[in-house]
Amino acid sequence: MFQLGAVPVLCETRPDGNIDPGRVAELITPRTRAIMVTHLWGKPAEMTDLTTLARDRDLDLLEDGSHAHGASHGGQKVGTFGLASAFSLNGPKPLSGGEGGFVLTDDDDTYYRVLTFAHYNKRARNEIPEGHPLAQYAVTGAGLKLRIHPLAAALAHDQLSRLDAYLAGREEIAAYLIRELGQIPGLEVSPMPEGVKSSWYALTATYRPDQLCGLPLDRFHAALVAEGATEFDRPGSTCPLNQLPLYQHPSPLFPGYPNARSRYREGDFPVAEKAHAHTIKLPVWHREQDLKLAEQYVSAARKVSEHHKELL
Repeated sequence: MFQLGAVPVLCETRPDGNIDPGRVAELITPRTRAIMVTHLWGKPAEMTDLTTLARDRDLDLLEDGSHAHGASHGGQKVGTFGLASAFSLNGPKPLSGGEGGFVLTDDDDTYYRVLTFAHYNKRARNEIPEGHPLAQYAVTGAGLKLRIHPLAAALAHDQLSRLDAYLAGREEIAAYLIRELGQIPGLEVSPMPEGVKSSWYALTATYRPDQLCGLPLDRFHAALVAEGATEFDRPGSTCPLNQLPLYQHPSPLFPGYPNARSRYREGDFPVAEKAHAHTIKLPVWHREQDLKLAEQYVSAARKVSEHHKELL
């Protein structure tokens, strides 16, 4: 959006990190063009309310499904609710090609416009119909070449037939982790709401220091790593966007960029910031033999929790 000169207007989240539909309407102005939704950690956002709001306010609905391949809300697949959606394919994603990504849309004009950003010449000339306003730009596209590498596309396409099996395996291990981690003092894990199916890109727990005599999360996490549970992780770059320099001071990268509503500060989104500060996450594996690995991670978390006083 910065490359296009558009101004992203950030919205507060719910405690799970997904956008709060109740806060979206108050941010809409005559200049608003779209509502953009991220399905964080593979858990679908509340799409019923967001779809209704976008329709009632005549706005495009765009989805970032980069954590949520195969996830669904109310029986409908993530990425099929709005005008278009984008998915990335780097290493640990539920559907992986190593790198790159793809766009889903059932709107012809949007598809042709995507072609002009990702491709030029042959594919654009072959697929944008003669007479379409964008056809005259087929040779150059938009002057960019943002397309996926063909090898990554082939790898991801081959993996697609296995995605449902991967997700079923993740669902089984996630159910075990939710059940077991939820019984450990200091960790609070919420089950998926009815009708919501996650891709389980990651399982997140809310850290409760009040249950462990105020033990800081950094100390708790360091103890887990010392136990060999190195896949327990604190969210880093996946953080509230208002904390990032790009949203606070975009002009060094984009001279002349509009300043309106682009100067965000720490504290502007307390729910999202609190959630980020108290989140610890774990990848969710999918193979049957990975259940033993999950058991080892639960054992490590239980041990650290039981010995929390020694860590103070």
